[in-house]
Amino acid sequence: MKKTFFLNNHDEVISVLGEQDRNIRNLEKKYGVKIFCSYKSELDKYVIEIIGQKNKVDNAFKKIKELKTSSAIPQDLSHPESDVLYVTYTGKKIVPLSNNQKKYVSAIKEYDLVIGIGPAGTGKTFLAVASALNMLESGKVSRIVLTRPVVESGEKLGFLPGDLYEKINPYLKPLYDAFYLMLGPEKFSMYKEDETIEIIPLAYMRGRTLEDAFIILDEAQNTGPEQMKMFLTRLGLNSQIVITGDITQIDLENKNRSGLVLSEKILSGIEGIKFIHFTEHDVVRHRLVREIIKAYENWEKKENTLKKSSNREK
Repeated sequence: MKKTFFLNNHDEVISVLGEQDRNIRNLEKKYGVKIFCSYKSELDKYVIEIIGQKNKVDNAFKKIKELKTSSAIPQDLSHPESDVLYVTYTGKKIVPLSNNQKKYVSAIKEYDLVIGIGPAGTGKTFLAVASALNMLESGKVSRIVLTRPVVESGEKLGFLPGDLYEKINPYLKPLYDAFYLMLGPEKFSMYKEDETIEIIPLAYMRGRTLEDAFIILDEAQNTGPEQMKMFLTRLGLNSQIVITGDITQIDLENKNRSGLVLSEKILSGIEGIKFIHFTEHDVVRHRLVREIIKAYENWEKKENTLKKSSNREK
């Protein structure tokens, strides 16, 4: 049997799921059911699906309803105003959920250069965007610049339709999505038109010095060391850089030459630079994403062990 429950906003999601999905995991163990949470953009709602035997599903459903409607939210589910990073145009509060996310947000407040490394869905880019908007609207910076390397992964740019900007746009679309969700279409369009927010390919950053800006380099695992150096030296007065990437998803031919991988070896120990590492436990997307990431990590470990064993035999 499957039963569906709808959550209307981010606060309700936090109340029901708990930190790192703690409440949901406890309910699964207690009632012997499977619980999945996903966001349905067409409904603008979060959907909880409970699967299992009828009586167990009914009991879990009642408990989830209590978590949503209870005015006495458990202490580990409550978030003081100081934890709210940004409030979206629909009134949803953006808060860091896991311990690593909290360390990440704190580091962005404290350091001029923060590098977040970890798997997809851990909030690296999303929280960086929220932090950037927080600083912009509080007057700490006057503009936001987001950039990504344009790397061919499976398709050649020359065969894609349109001019250069139309070919590049798909690579930058995820960055637009984060702003669209937080600002709404009208405010986002206004910020883009007056270049308060600028979203550009990394190659177009060469020769620029950015002052009084919050600068985000996304998908940094696909930079080469020369590109990374070029980007880092764009940092101007009263500016801040946040770099994000997933070193398990490098699209470069020579994965050992990833600028993100090498940056930790080159830059570690420099005062004012902070590295934050995320794991599958920080994933805030669909529950299955975390399990998929873990499964691939286990598979890669087995593959590496087999390769080492094969090499020794040779």
